[in-house]
Amino acid sequence: MTKKKIVILGSTGSIGINTLRVIECLGDRFQVIGLAARKNINLLERQIKKFHPKVVALVDRKSARELRGRFKNIRVLSGREGLIEVATLAGADLVISAIVGAPGLIPTLEAVKAKKRVALANKEALVMAGEIVMREAHKKGVKILPIDSEHSAILQCLKAEKEKDVSRIILTASGGPFLKFSSSRLKSVTPQEALRHPTWEMGKKVTIDSATLMNKGLEVIEAHHLFGVDIDRIEVVIHPQAIVHSLVEFVDGTILAHLGTPDMRLPIQYALTYPERLSAPLERLDLTKIKGLTFQKPDTRKFPCLKLAYEAARIGGTAPAVLNATNEIAVSLFLKRKIKFMEIPRMIEKVLNRYKPIKNPTLSEILKADAWAREEALRC
Repeated sequence: MTKKKIVILGSTGSIGINTLRVIECLGDRFQVIGLAARKNINLLERQIKKFHPKVVALVDRKSARELRGRFKNIRVLSGREGLIEVATLAGADLVISAIVGAPGLIPTLEAVKAKKRVALANKEALVMAGEIVMREAHKKGVKILPIDSEHSAILQCLKAEKEKDVSRIILTASGGPFLKFSSSRLKSVTPQEALRHPTWEMGKKVTIDSATLMNKGLEVIEAHHLFGVDIDRIEVVIHPQAIVHSLVEFVDGTILAHLGTPDMRLPIQYALTYPERLSAPLERLDLTKIKGLTFQKPDTRKFPCLKLAYEAARIGGTAPAVLNATNEIAVSLFLKRKIKFMEIPRMIEKVLNRYKPIKNPTLSEILKADAWAREEALRC
């Protein structure tokens, strides 16, 4: 059996670590040929010793120099150019794009241009430049497979269906740690509280986005590009149990739902083995033990980030890139305790109101909008 050759961008993050766990469980089906990370050389070193990639890259050049001293028999690249080289590595059958935030856009796009199948966890690539990325994917005949549990669920619900038969997509959201908090209580929440997600174990940035519901807003934009469904036909419902990962409603009123245990290894495995479905050594869902499945509308007064994401999506052009960039700055400032939790949406709204979006932007215009928003956010 020919092994599927895998590259992982963001191998030391939550998705990267879980991807390697899945690969280890699936035995001889995969060969890891490339790994890339930002600067976590100690974890990357352990991954290299276990999976023996041919090439690795570290964005941080100092960390890359240190790693070269530890490994003489593999290529250690550095900087964004090193990241791109790993993303376009000859022989790679699948590139896992799991870099957090805007830095994942260019490597993901370059992987697509190099005709690599991409398993996408970096939703920001589609939020910022969805039209460009998807147009390039269609041009090159590249399949983009979502790793987000919600988008993986939609992909599976649509597998045997026709696009014209889809009425709406329904994305589920756990509601995060502050679902039952009052508006006044939200004003004083701390980063430590925001990082205590009730269901999922994720990186810090994604966990804060889940607490503000911005993560779901970004997923709405991602779903729009992945599945070609208009923004106003993509809805969000709060589902605290996180058992139903998303739903698709069809023109006859039928709704298909995807249920499963809340474990990111499931959508990761599906992306790795697609279109096959293999047995997974994970906990099975026991319906008799579920006390109830509840759904409710999101409260965009308490969590205005979701509303802001919809507004940016409807405007289109460079507006989503500005939304995303401002959010990344705001989340970083909140984690450093430089702003309060409810200042995150206020900062995003303020920057969006100051910006004049560009329709049908080039990649260069998108990157300029991203840079402008970051500078503007820091001035707020």
